[in-house]
Amino acid sequence: MRPFPIPIRAAEADDDESLVVMPMPHEMATFEMPRPPEPGPGRDVAGAATVLADFVSRLDAWTAGADDATPALELIGLPAETLQVLNETLGEGEVAVIVDAEPMVRIQETVFAGVWREQRVAADGAVLSDVLRAAVVPPVAVERAAETASPRLRSTAGEAGAWPDGAMNLPPLLHELQDAMDRSGPGVPAHVVNLTLLPLSSADTAALDAVLEGGSVVMLSRGFGNCRISSTAARNLWRVQYFNNMQTLILNTIEVVDVPAAALAAREDLDETRERLAALVHWMSEPAASA
Repeated sequence: MRPFPIPIRAAEADDDESLVVMPMPHEMATFEMPRPPEPGPGRDVAGAATVLADFVSRLDAWTAGADDATPALELIGLPAETLQVLNETLGEGEVAVIVDAEPMVRIQETVFAGVWREQRVAADGAVLSDVLRAAVVPPVAVERAAETASPRLRSTAGEAGAWPDGAMNLPPLLHELQDAMDRSGPGVPAHVVNLTLLPLSSADTAALDAVLEGGSVVMLSRGFGNCRISSTAARNLWRVQYFNNMQTLILNTIEVVDVPAAALAAREDLDETRERLAALVHWMSEPAASA
């Protein structure tokens, strides 16, 4: 798995214009509508408002069921003045995703829940696409995780069929996970194994890591500490780990499910996002009109 940079940087942004890492909150954070940017030299507020209005109309079509594809809008090719204003108004939310592919895909949630900046990046760092997308979870992350995973767990037994020396709970754990994988699918409730409470020997842990390593998707949600969600070499099997603000692992779980609930934006959040985006477009249009 490649290094996990957070956050992604906006396409074609200079250092002075790039988005910055949002600090860890020390108390409950509440949503605050971004302030409408002020028009001025090098700032195309009207153009940014037009782009967002187009995106809201696509979001409306999707929520109404007129379009099955998630609302998406390519930002590559926009004037730098327009992109700068979009970067400021969209900002960065708490969730970032890296998809190991060719080309690599870096995804950053905006301050609007369920609205993502999805960038495909070449090996030399060039941004090939920069898509603004609305979804409960970025589809490319789920698709890539499934494409690169196997429906069967790797075997850890040696040639003679023996388990690794020192293994205690590994055999029944792998049997439980494979059974859950066989029953998993869309709409099937998650099967969760809490490794924090499960007595595992060092041999169990090393062998389990060897069975599961090789996933292609990592998601990181920042809030009260971090939640790291990693796909594995096994289909529909995810590692979900919670860290406190001191980066200490406090909950270590395995979830057998198509997508862990911690990775999903609620549909209600998307409805609220639509209203906030529409209000932002209105606010942005006022200073643009007066200018």
